[in-house]
Amino acid sequence: MIIGIDARFYGPIGKGLGRYTQKLIENLEKVDDTNEYFIFLRKQNFGDYIPKNKNFKKVLADYHWYTWQEQLFFPRLLKKCNLNLVHFPHFNVPLFYRGKFIVTIHDLILIHFPTVRSSTLSPVLYRLKFLAYKIVIKSAIRRSNRVIAVSKFTKKDILENYPEAPNEKVIVTYEACEDYCMLSPEKDREILLKYGIIKPYILYVGNAYPHKNLERLVLAFKEAQKSNNDLKLVLVGRIDYFYARLKEFAEKKKVPGVIFAGYVPDYELDTIFHNSLAYIFPSLYEGFGLPPLEAMAKGTPVFSSDHPCMKEVLGDSAYYFDAKDTNAIVETIKLILKGGRLREELIKKGYEKIREYSWKKMAEMTLRAYKNVRV
Repeated sequence: MIIGIDARFYGPIGKGLGRYTQKLIENLEKVDDTNEYFIFLRKQNFGDYIPKNKNFKKVLADYHWYTWQEQLFFPRLLKKCNLNLVHFPHFNVPLFYRGKFIVTIHDLILIHFPTVRSSTLSPVLYRLKFLAYKIVIKSAIRRSNRVIAVSKFTKKDILENYPEAPNEKVIVTYEACEDYCMLSPEKDREILLKYGIIKPYILYVGNAYPHKNLERLVLAFKEAQKSNNDLKLVLVGRIDYFYARLKEFAEKKKVPGVIFAGYVPDYELDTIFHNSLAYIFPSLYEGFGLPPLEAMAKGTPVFSSDHPCMKEVLGDSAYYFDAKDTNAIVETIKLILKGGRLREELIKKGYEKIREYSWKKMAEMTLRAYKNVRV
């Protein structure tokens, strides 16, 4: 079988989606020596992927996602490669592609949070873009041979919003996390200083999209600081429109002690994780929620919103709070400050929880889905 994988999101440029795509390909190389793979990449990440399996070949597909070039030219390239099956790791399946394919749906955030605040576009352009997204997502789910959901919650969400997708068509393959080498303690102070981080602090790593609920976290932090004026809130994520807006919000509300660290590479992020008091995750909606698992892998206790997906993925290894209630977040931060037995238990349970997830297992289940498609 000749399988194509749309890897245009591969690596750091695709953020969480990029990591999923990267780990899928890396582990398929380990578990599949039979099928032939064409990996489609953009110029920006073409050099990032170096095949380690002779059955894997790189193909340049320099079409930016969500563009008319993606819709018109990418299907022609896929057809030219005579593929039996294509895996699209995101919902942006070209409407004019008529071959057999599998699509991964990570979440339905665009459906549940269709607000202009989630975009840098004008209201009119955003509504047009939102309509296009809805058409593409529905088309991808309807036309696909299989839909991969990254959690049972996401599968349930898909089935409820797209009843045309039968239950057996949607399969669940969990994502995973991995631990990176901890840096020596001698480098800790140097790295913290580099990003302007002062202990003690609680940590959030991720983007600043509206559904991440960071404005409420900032307000709760301001109130909780009354219990400890030295406490800092460190926010790690590439500075973009949404982080710039959050920074403006924090300044307007006169919240001291909020540190915007910007982008931090993995080899330095370890230090920031294991020097923090806790990782806090106030998200209102997730399809899987990888950052809390990554925090657990660093030995950081996790305090998370009580969103159903997070309870599914994290189980009893996290402390949960109502993320829609500012006072509940305030009390959670005060609890973090107390430390003690709860912190120790969460760290221990976190280490146990991450063992349940494996990128290799995810790749094996995905390969099984490929094989179940009649070509």
